[in-house]
Amino acid sequence: MDAVRAWREVDLDALSANLAVIREHAGPGIRVMLVVKQDAYGHGAVAVAHHAVRCGVGAFGVGTSHEALELRAAGIRSPILVLGTVVEEELPACLRHQIHLGLHTTGRARSLAKLARRLGLPARVHLNIDTGMGRLGVPPRLAGELLEIVLREEGLELGGVMSHLAPTEGLLDPFGVEQAERFASLVNGFAARGLSVGWIHMANSAGLFTGLGRTAHPGLFNTVRPGIAAYGALPLILPDARRLTPVLSLRSRVVFMKNIPEGTPVGYGSTWRARQATRIATLAIGYGHGLPWRLHGAEVLIRGRRAPLIGRLSMDYATVDVGHLPGVQVGDVATLIGRDGDDALTLADMARAASTIPYEIGCALCRLPRIHRGGEEVCIPAQPPLARGIPAEPGQVPRNARS
Repeated sequence: MDAVRAWREVDLDALSANLAVIREHAGPGIRVMLVVKQDAYGHGAVAVAHHAVRCGVGAFGVGTSHEALELRAAGIRSPILVLGTVVEEELPACLRHQIHLGLHTTGRARSLAKLARRLGLPARVHLNIDTGMGRLGVPPRLAGELLEIVLREEGLELGGVMSHLAPTEGLLDPFGVEQAERFASLVNGFAARGLSVGWIHMANSAGLFTGLGRTAHPGLFNTVRPGIAAYGALPLILPDARRLTPVLSLRSRVVFMKNIPEGTPVGYGSTWRARQATRIATLAIGYGHGLPWRLHGAEVLIRGRRAPLIGRLSMDYATVDVGHLPGVQVGDVATLIGRDGDDALTLADMARAASTIPYEIGCALCRLPRIHRGGEEVCIPAQPPLARGIPAEPGQVPRNARS
């Protein structure tokens, strides 16, 4: 029997298929910046990034400088943008490894320029404009001032301008439309002043799949930055989400079997009791491995059939009622997320059972071993060339823009 008790599987062929759908939505000439923060939402940032490069992805977005440097150490040479903020002590390493940085304040712009001049290295920045997320970014009324500082200060190179949608439904939510309008107005204002802004990006997965850049403000955005869509967990309420293929599977082994009579309690607090004599299978996975403790009403697949999780989840174990499944035995594989035979359970299914979101589930499973499968064949063509007049790389700002 395999020694692994619980593990994740990542299907790189499914990732390829999802990237093809993403490129179709982005349209020709649009750069795909794949978001791989939090270890690619639990899918393995290094392996995902290497495969994405083979698929023609042109850049990566991360949450911290540590994540960016991890990709650099693993041999990823593509542009990497820290979408969040970076503390002062992390900045020298970012400049040395050509990490692009989100820029949120005039103070950081000036201190970063000073550091860049001292090190003799350019600091590539993306101006982050807060159009309604309310988290990071410069207020719209100060965006022009910050842009002028970036273009004027020696040592700074403008990589692009960016914003972030707050609604999870993208442009299906009126506030998302309002944010997009606000951002478009600012970018068009910069262009009217003759200012080159490099990469222009706002469309996350929700924005991309609800038409931002294709039907809403076509031609404005030259970069998209999908995250959850690449991993096949986009909310089904969004258009075309069903074309995406789940990338992650979660499996565990049955390590113990037990027959119990009617009325037997199972788990902490005795919250579950058998309504009739049945058979219980114990799985070697629990909240200590990243499963949400509040899982309620969730199911697993064993031998291609569904069985309910019962009782409260333990730190190391979960229990399943398999009284209706003949032949289940120690060593069988239970699928908590993924396909078994003709049936499948998704990341979203588990998230609903835990009253949370798929992002949290994927990130929480980081303690478990991970197996990457597929990826031997890549059938996606390289990224099409960008439209004429758009800088191929951040930093290629016309010199007269710095006057």
